[in-house]
Amino acid sequence: MSKVPLYHHPLPEHAEGSYFHPPYITLGHLFHAPSQWHIPSRMLSSYQFQYVVEGAASYTIEGQTYITRRGDLIYHSPQQIHEVHTIPNEKYICISILFEFGDIPYPVEQLLGSNRYLGNFAGHDIETMLTQLITHYQQPGLAHHAQCQGLLMRILGELSGWKQEQETKTEPQHKIKTKMVLVRNYIADHYNQDIQHHELEQLSGLSRNYIILKFRSAFGITPFDYLTRVRIERAKELAIQTNMSISEIANAVGYSDVHTFGRMFKKKLGTSFSQFCSTIVTDRIEHE
Repeated sequence: MSKVPLYHHPLPEHAEGSYFHPPYITLGHLFHAPSQWHIPSRMLSSYQFQYVVEGAASYTIEGQTYITRRGDLIYHSPQQIHEVHTIPNEKYICISILFEFGDIPYPVEQLLGSNRYLGNFAGHDIETMLTQLITHYQQPGLAHHAQCQGLLMRILGELSGWKQEQETKTEPQHKIKTKMVLVRNYIADHYNQDIQHHELEQLSGLSRNYIILKFRSAFGITPFDYLTRVRIERAKELAIQTNMSISEIANAVGYSDVHTFGRMFKKKLGTSFSQFCSTIVTDRIEHE
């Protein structure tokens, strides 16, 4: 397989306009893989982020295979051989972002490390930024392009900080983190219900204020902000997988009032629910 050289100038105009300085983002979308979909062994001239929104897939990079599931984020560098396969009886919905820096020797691998599996970011700020990036990418105008580039650089910075934090955690901190993961999973499993603080206290054996403090420390947000995020993600999944109306989706994720749901979605993601739906790709193979 011949290698494709990195770009040595700003990328040509894509469907929505041009990026005039790095980072150059060449793809940013939400992809719902068809049944038995796969990408055979290949190399790209760009970096790629692949974030699992729902389901699972097998991703092989330079001979190392990663089974990725909900919340998992992986990446590969230019000219690395990789392939992707869906898993039988498992759906696969992912955020896919391709980017590069042209002639600029930006130290991506110094920031992210050599391990292609970056971690699980379900409910994390990084998940929100990835969603915001692909939403802005679909919109015309330089303001949206600038938002995309800014979000990408923030994501790289957040990932680098998260990596350093994980490397310095003590054993007691790991035990508290385990309890916070338990709380997070409970919220994720009961997102369409009216969850109360006392339920989380009984689950973890910790006080309300301590839960809020440690949950924020672990995931960057409060438990009930995380509940909102889960509801947003579930709403997006229903938009992808069903023909439900907006009011039906709002009710399914725990909102009896569709207007409250709409205001919440736009406040958190900076775009309306209908605009988000326009970013969904369901009927084609990725041409990356």
